[in-house]
Parts: sequence; structure tokens; C-alpha cells
Amino acid sequence: MPAKPYAPSHIGSVASTFTTMRISGAVKESLVGLVCSELDSLVPSMEQATLENDPERKTLDDSNRTRLNYNRTRELMIDRLEQVESVGSAAVQGGIEFIEKFLARLMRNCEEAASRDRVSTIKPRHLQLALNSMGKGESADEEDTEEVEEEGIQVQGGGLITIPHVKSMARTHAKMAITDEGAQDLLYTYGDMVSELESDIRKHANLGRDPMHFIDSVNRLSALMAFGWIRRMLMKAADNARERGYPRIDIEQIVNIDPFE
Repeated sequence: MPAKPYAPSHIGSVASTFTTMRISGAVKESLVGLVCSELDSLVPSMEQATLENDPERKTLDDSNRTRLNYNRTRELMIDRLEQVESVGSAAVQGGIEFIEKFLARLMRNCEEAASRDRVSTIKPRHLQLALNSMGKGESADEEDTEEVEEEGIQVQGGGLITIPHVKSMARTHAKMAITDEGAQDLLYTYGDMVSELESDIRKHANLGRDPMHFIDSVNRLSALMAFGWIRRMLMKAADNARERGYPRIDIEQIVNIDPFE
């Protein structure tokens, strides 16, 4: 026996969630036929795609996406009930859609963070940045804050340049605040630049003596140059941020500056 079509009242109720206007009875009747016509084209194509992926499969599948497990989602939702006793099919489907939309948004933000970091792998720090941008990041406890305070770049002959140092310099010299991520990236950029210079000197120096003496001199010089270089980078980043109307320096401004200019 063929399945009964949707009731006009049901289709009208669902359609009303997508508009603030009243839907007439005649339109509701027409919507039933239109929705069933869509299923006429959808189901055969899904059936064909299902069998192409798995010729032995007996259950229709959506080959275009991997869905959350229906029963597991339903059980997890039931565990969290407080006032009602069970979870309906529509609620489970709604829960699945909600979680999948959250995952999609989270992954987009992770990709953006990884792209700004100029890497092709989403790492924990990118996930944390994504969560922070979505307002779901956890507040760091005192122990975590102390660990961040000590993170920095060791400059030969010049001590440790930390994130708080950079943030203070941003306020003093660039007249603009900088995020922790932006300050951290600036320190990493400085460390990479110095390492590149040292490698180039080792490779090409022809001084007639142990080049390590020259390297040590460069290290001592870098201790004097570090704060000047960071000041210039911060001022350029601040100008870049102001041009774009940003209230503070972020990692986006740091990565777009040539450190050797």
C-alpha cells in the first residue's frame, strides 16, 4: 500500500517556520504536491549513489555527507532531559542538524586560524582560537596565565623577551593593544628571522677563522637590535590595523608584514 502524502496542515506548519506571513489553505495543498515531487527526484538519485558506494547495501544512505548516528544522538539527548520523558524523531533530527551546523562553523573557523598561521594542518592552537572567536573558549586559570607570562624568545646576551614585553611595547610605541596570539606570532617571527640569518652566515662566511666567533658577535648584536625590530614591526602592524578599522593588532597584521623590510 502506497504511503500517505504529507498532510497539508503539517506541511503548512513546517513551511510557516520559514516565513512570517500567513499561508493560505490552497498554498498548503499545493506545497504537498511540490514536496512529493521533490522526493520523486531525490530518492532515486540517492538510491543510485548508495548502491554505487556499496552494491550490497540494503538501506538508503546519503552518500554526500556523513551524519551523526541517530540512535546515539537520541540516547545522549535523553540523558540530558529534565522535565519531559522522551525525545521525538523531529527533536533528534533537530539535534543532529544543530550539532552538524556547530561542527561546520567550528571547522571553518579552525581553517581560517590555520590559514593565518600559514599551515595546512588544524592544530590544537587553531581549535582554541576558533573556540575563542565563537565565544566558547575556556578562561585560563592562574597556572595557565603564569605559563603564558613566561613564554617568549631567548635573546643571546639580552635575556628573555616575553609576550607581556611585546604587549607593553605595543601600547607604548604603537599606541595600540595587541592580542596574545599576535604577540606570540611576532616573537616566533623574530626567532625565525634570527635563525635564518645565522644559518646564512654559517653557510657563506669566509673569515679565515672559526665562524662561531662571528656568530657570537651577531648574537650579541641581536640583543641590541631585538627591541628596535619589534618596535618597527608593531608600528607597521598598528598602521595596518588602523587602515582596516581594527581596534587592536592581531596575528593577521603580523603575518602580512615582511620581517626583513
